[in-house]
Amino acid sequence: MARKLDADFLRRSVSNMKPSALAALHKDTFAPGVAAVSPPVRIAGLFGHNPHQNHILAALPYVEYERLSPHLELAFMPMDGIFSDGLGGGYAYFPTSSVVSLLRDTAEGATVETAVVGSEGLVGLGHCMGGGENLSRAVVKCAGFGFRLRASVLKEEFDQGGALQEYLLRFVQALLTQTAQSAVCYRHHSVFQQLCRWLLQCIDRQPVNELNMTQELIANMLGVRRESVAEAAGRLQELGWISYSRGRITVADRDGLEQEVCECYENVRRQYAGLLPTPVEIAGTNVSSPSP
Repeated sequence: MARKLDADFLRRSVSNMKPSALAALHKDTFAPGVAAVSPPVRIAGLFGHNPHQNHILAALPYVEYERLSPHLELAFMPMDGIFSDGLGGGYAYFPTSSVVSLLRDTAEGATVETAVVGSEGLVGLGHCMGGGENLSRAVVKCAGFGFRLRASVLKEEFDQGGALQEYLLRFVQALLTQTAQSAVCYRHHSVFQQLCRWLLQCIDRQPVNELNMTQELIANMLGVRRESVAEAAGRLQELGWISYSRGRITVADRDGLEQEVCECYENVRRQYAGLLPTPVEIAGTNVSSPSP
């Protein structure tokens, strides 16, 4: 008999698991013979995992959601997993408990993070925009789960011009705002402020206030020296706002981060709140049964 696990425990644990342990968990918890990563489990909800945990999917009218739900596949999104943000992968991903970084690389090998995507959005917009291959890499920085959808199914639904198209176009606008604000932040604000913004963006999209991330990886995403991140993180620890040990960051005082973060964080947060479905709007949306 499959072991029933608390969903909170599952979300807390997956980012720390070795591949062998994750495979054992899937085998014992999900279904006999189901692999840890491939193939994904085609199911609407499983041990706390449900497409409605993604804000865009949750806000869809009943008719549109019913067209998509048979094609949604539950997928584990491992730390550092690379998911195409263009046309090459064949799938788009709706994160539920994972957080994905959109990265750009230089010819010299440097990397910078241009945006962050979590349960509010979608990874793989290139599939419905029709503009060709996206030069960004989509890399998972906080392991978790999501639901994937074949690109052909997404494009077909998008072309119908319904609510999915509206929400995705709003998401594009919010994503452009985040990308532009990141450019301003990298140019004009201190590494300390950038780190505050980066931490808040991550925990906003996480079910817990813990992150598994080394200072070197954070430095790569912010496009700064590791020593600068170490200095900023040390200051945050001295203030008691975070604790940091062996690649695990715990946010202990969110209010403190919000006091010191630059305006970039609030500008992006306000744009997302104005454009994308909020939890309150989603709660009032009837997706469980057709309208009378």
